[in-house]
Amino acid sequence: MARESRTIGFVDYRLDNFHANTFLGILRDDLADRGFEVAGCTGLDEKEGRAWAEKNEVPYFDDAAALDDAVGFYMVLAPSNPEVHLELCRKVLPFGKPTYVDKTFAPDVETAEAIFALADEHGAAIQTTSALRYTNVQEYVASIGKAAVRHMVAWGGGRSFGEYAIHPVELVVSCMGPGAARLMRRGTGEQSQLLIDFTEDRTAVVNVYIGADTPFAATVTTDEGTRYVPVEGEGMFRDNAAAILDFFESGKPVIDRAESLMIRRILDAAEDPAAMDAFIDL
Repeated sequence: MARESRTIGFVDYRLDNFHANTFLGILRDDLADRGFEVAGCTGLDEKEGRAWAEKNEVPYFDDAAALDDAVGFYMVLAPSNPEVHLELCRKVLPFGKPTYVDKTFAPDVETAEAIFALADEHGAAIQTTSALRYTNVQEYVASIGKAAVRHMVAWGGGRSFGEYAIHPVELVVSCMGPGAARLMRRGTGEQSQLLIDFTEDRTAVVNVYIGADTPFAATVTTDEGTRYVPVEGEGMFRDNAAAILDFFESGKPVIDRAESLMIRRILDAAEDPAAMDAFIDL
């Protein structure tokens, strides 16, 4: 019944965060005509969770079992705390309902694989993504075909490498696919650069600049030339939310799991000290 009524449960660490507020607003406003409702929430930080729920008029539930009676789909948020995503997924994936997990999916590839395995064990459809999968860069690549892309450069920034490097990496992998083969990193301070070799002699460079005004952007190179594409941020989260609803409606993931795992492998390799001295295999 809950699933037929298109009800979503937010599962979070501390609910009062940018993603919870943004997704709630979009579902109630821009995408209201899709007919989905955030019908409940729960959080590891109960005091803050209850305050957020009261302020936003969303029912709060003490535990996932109670929440499950009220919802047909789950959004596991905690965008700044991927270290709790496995714990949160353990609370809801056993119910077997379609579940979206926010960026960054997991703190390492082993945990990412454990979350996917848990979902498979319980027959729960699952997917994850950064909002940077839904931009005008991907629209341009779709217009020319992924196979035409020979090289990409992506730029992005944020508060820390650990939290924000996923965005330009997702930008590249969503356009070039999961066939990354090896990586080398230059710089571990406020400016980092990842050199990535893909299969079929394709290459990419990911620049992550911390604590600086660095708009998201990319260059896309084909045999015909190179185009610079600054990311148009307006509508990015709306399109992300719309894709989540598409996933919920179909009950089938619309993002290749191999890409999600490759993104995490790239991030893991970037934190390996050996990558500062030479290319390492992914």
